[in-house]
Amino acid sequence: MSPSSLKLYEAQFFGFIPQTCMVRVYRAFQDFLNELLLVVEAVFVRKLSGTDPNGEQLCSRARECSQKLQIFLQERFKRLTCLMGTVLVNNVLSVPPNVLLPDDQPHKKYFQCLEEVLNLESSLAELQLVYQAEVCGRQALLAELEEQREVQEQLDGILRWIVELQAAWMQEGMASFHDSFHVMM
Repeated sequence: MSPSSLKLYEAQFFGFIPQTCMVRVYRAFQDFLNELLLVVEAVFVRKLSGTDPNGEQLCSRARECSQKLQIFLQERFKRLTCLMGTVLVNNVLSVPPNVLLPDDQPHKKYFQCLEEVLNLESSLAELQLVYQAEVCGRQALLAELEEQREVQEQLDGILRWIVELQAAWMQEGMASFHDSFHVMM
């Protein structure tokens, strides 16, 4: 496991991942920033509209300045969010080395080296292949068995017909095949 994925694994022990937390903080900040800038823009336009006779131009200029300020603040907060996420994972949501997470307790109890794990995984893969081959072989055998049952039923029908034919020949005492065939019909 890489150190960053290990940190994320540890952080998930707390019931959430840091990225989700930071996305929520970032979205809350964006919502607050949008609302705040609208209020600030309205206040500036109201205060300055009394001194400036061209109110329409003032409104468009105030909107333009608000958008520039919003873009600037969002870029800064985006950088800050990345740093806060790193600090959150490294310092706040890290599990001390002396604490063993519940998912890791079997690893402590049944410690295995990397070579043993790789051997087990390769033998597991081989067993899965053998199992799949046996399942395919079983399906082929079951299909063959079903086909043999159908053929057996046909052969049993032919044998019954032959027995009936012989019984009819014996009853009629016919020696000629054509005569016996007309009687059978």
